[in-house]
Amino acid sequence: MTNDPTSNAQPPVRKWSALDQLCDQYMLQVAKLHPVAATDWGLPGDQAALPDLSPAGLEQFADLQAGLLVALRHVQLEDEVDHVTAAALKDRLGLELQLFESGEKYAELNNLASPIQQVRDVFSLMPTKTEQDWQNILGRINAIPKALEGYAESLAMGAQMGVVAAKRQVRIGIGQCMKLGHSRGFFAELVATCPEEIAAKIGHEKLHHSTREAARAYRRLADWLEDELLRQAPHADGVGEKRYKLFSEMFVGAKVDLDETYKWGLSELARIKAAQQKIAEELYGPGTTVRECFNKLEADPGRQVHGKEALQKWLQTTADQAIENLNGTQFDIAPPLRTIECMIAPTDEGGIWYTAPSADFSRPGRMWWSVPKGDNVFHVWQERTTVFHEGVPGHHLQLGQAIYQANTLNLWRRLGSWFSGYGEGWALYAEQLMADLGHMSDPADMLGMLDAQRLRAARVVLDIGVHLEKPRPDGNGTWDADYAWEFLRENVTGSDAMLRFELDRYLGWPGQAPSYKIGQRLWQQLADKYAEKHGDDPEAMKHFHSKALDLGALPMKTLERVVLA
Repeated sequence: MTNDPTSNAQPPVRKWSALDQLCDQYMLQVAKLHPVAATDWGLPGDQAALPDLSPAGLEQFADLQAGLLVALRHVQLEDEVDHVTAAALKDRLGLELQLFESGEKYAELNNLASPIQQVRDVFSLMPTKTEQDWQNILGRINAIPKALEGYAESLAMGAQMGVVAAKRQVRIGIGQCMKLGHSRGFFAELVATCPEEIAAKIGHEKLHHSTREAARAYRRLADWLEDELLRQAPHADGVGEKRYKLFSEMFVGAKVDLDETYKWGLSELARIKAAQQKIAEELYGPGTTVRECFNKLEADPGRQVHGKEALQKWLQTTADQAIENLNGTQFDIAPPLRTIECMIAPTDEGGIWYTAPSADFSRPGRMWWSVPKGDNVFHVWQERTTVFHEGVPGHHLQLGQAIYQANTLNLWRRLGSWFSGYGEGWALYAEQLMADLGHMSDPADMLGMLDAQRLRAARVVLDIGVHLEKPRPDGNGTWDADYAWEFLRENVTGSDAMLRFELDRYLGWPGQAPSYKIGQRLWQQLADKYAEKHGDDPEAMKHFHSKALDLGALPMKTLERVVLA
């Protein structure tokens, strides 16, 4: 996006500063140390390798981060872009190093965002067309045993420092490792997709031996988790206020008053429930409860698609239509961002996510849907808002637009900077924006959007409630996992499999889930301030969105300062 609403041209090339050069060098070093990140970003790196997940590898990465912070103190800032970069670096790397020094980086273990899943998920981003592509895949599969051994060493180090994931998360890790360790599981299925002519050149036995060893490595990790780490893991799911504050600031990109935020979450939940009740009665008459309305909509064959193939087709059609509708009207979408691929993930644990395009856009942005085993009916009235969240104007536009700013932003600003409050907050803001723009004219779609917003509000209350052991809203004691399950089922629609995955995620990844709704709140407050300042401009909001997205991911406090300047 540019300030010229009629043009999709990139901005003029900015003179690269000393800080830009430091950041670019840092990103290339990160790509070398963390080959998975290199694949993710589309930067040079060993595509057949995995990162060193041992304590030595984590320490080396922390040293790299600390080195950049030291260099930052001595570099001359040459323009406003530099000042913004410096502020974001100090915030992000400073918090990352706090987490490292406190032992948290050694102890990462949950159902979604820990090395157990990251080692597996990188294969979904790797090309599979040529023999060299498959040699890279084979090399990476061969690297799994050493990577997982290093990961176990780090978990042991975390335990020595007194930081261990809760028993619930360890048990989830054991289950996922056993599944990945099946002889006919993920890795065998991956290799089975290798074209016969390529498999013959590489050698069938070579391929199968590698998958067997990778599976065996996951089974060994499962055994170690059960025999060693599980007995050291605490029963309590909550991490306590001190740890939670650090996680919250890390994800939100700003310090928030947790007590006030908890109360706001409760009030936001009540507001959304009232709005849902109004739509339920609009659709099916006075006295219809929200749950009754959901049941009727879920039974409506006109609002369903059946099977993964039909789901993928619907996702793609909906995403493409959103791009067509918004480009040239509310947003100026650059040509490389007019393509998005909607994918069914090769896993079945649940979850929906987005992966950004590579730096040169040779790999497009992708929306992924991990369909829980047994789920075959999908309710499109619930999921239209999800497409706006993950696609346009959500993550696809937000992440892709930063990558597009190659003439203005260094590699770290474009690819390496991530603040959940900014990114996930924007995606929720984008959902509401699409409703405000009339792209959810069907009351059922609006109900689906409100359902998604209700989930995010419930997360705020549940996450803070459990981890800080706050009094329950019903007045019967303090929050725990059992009450959290009841609360989630009361406030969120979806299959038990999906809800169980979600709850486990909140319990094992403290502070992350609330950052969505808290981030949306901060985005909306910022938009309101901008509108008030530029009230006479009929295209104020369009300019606001362009300015904010062109900056790339920033701490919310930094974003506000820059946007309102």
